[in-house]
Amino acid sequence: MTYCVGIKLDAGLVFLSDSRTNAGLDQISTFRKMMVYERPGDRFMVLLSAGNLSISQSVREILQVEKLDNGTGVPLTIWNATSMFDAVRVLGSAVRRVYDQDGPALKKSGVDFNASMIFGGQIGNEAMRLFLVYSAGNFIEATRETCYFQVGESKYGKPVLDRMLTPHTPLDEAAKCALVSMDSTLKSNLTVGLPLDLLVYEAKALRCDQIVCIDDHNPYFQMIRSSWGQRLRQVFESIEDPQWDRSGATQSPLLVASPRYEPMKKITHPGERII
Repeated sequence: MTYCVGIKLDAGLVFLSDSRTNAGLDQISTFRKMMVYERPGDRFMVLLSAGNLSISQSVREILQVEKLDNGTGVPLTIWNATSMFDAVRVLGSAVRRVYDQDGPALKKSGVDFNASMIFGGQIGNEAMRLFLVYSAGNFIEATRETCYFQVGESKYGKPVLDRMLTPHTPLDEAAKCALVSMDSTLKSNLTVGLPLDLLVYEAKALRCDQIVCIDDHNPYFQMIRSSWGQRLRQVFESIEDPQWDRSGATQSPLLVASPRYEPMKKITHPGERII
């Protein structure tokens, strides 16, 4: 399995992916799931992929040469697209092309066509954009209300993203949040694993130098892994235990009157047989 997250902020974009794939408990491999398409000064795009590895690898290769009829006589590619919307249309076309080639054979073998991708970046003077692409090649775009996308094992790392991220979040803080989200996922799911690929893109740069591969020996991620768990424990222990009396000894009593009925209770007498 995998876990990838892409974040769109006013200040830029953050992308993070793990690299573990597995086909059973004794068949674990490492494959990169982040691909960067860059022409400095002109365009910068990042693709994160999850799902069937053979499908995502085929899409990544085809995407570099995929041509989409744009009705202008000049085929549309990710390298001549004038907007991220057109670029993600090319990606959707590449996904459908792989489906046409491999979908029937996969179905015959009992394998679902399973692939989902995060695609984001910036072209020319256009604003940054971030998309979530589905197995059918269709896609949705991130908004200010929903400024991040996840693919793969998303549930474990979602709470911290929901609590911390807004469009105004600084890039370094968002990168920290993404790493905490990844650490939470690593803690709870063995199908996600190191090394990680982290990329931070500054708005209007049209290039990126802030990219790093994070392994077991990375000092910053070691600090995240140790301090996050400790701080959570400290916060948890600082919360008052529930109080079941009505003495008023606490400002946050648990046992209070409620307009709803209490749960139904079956009371039996000694010797009564319940059928």
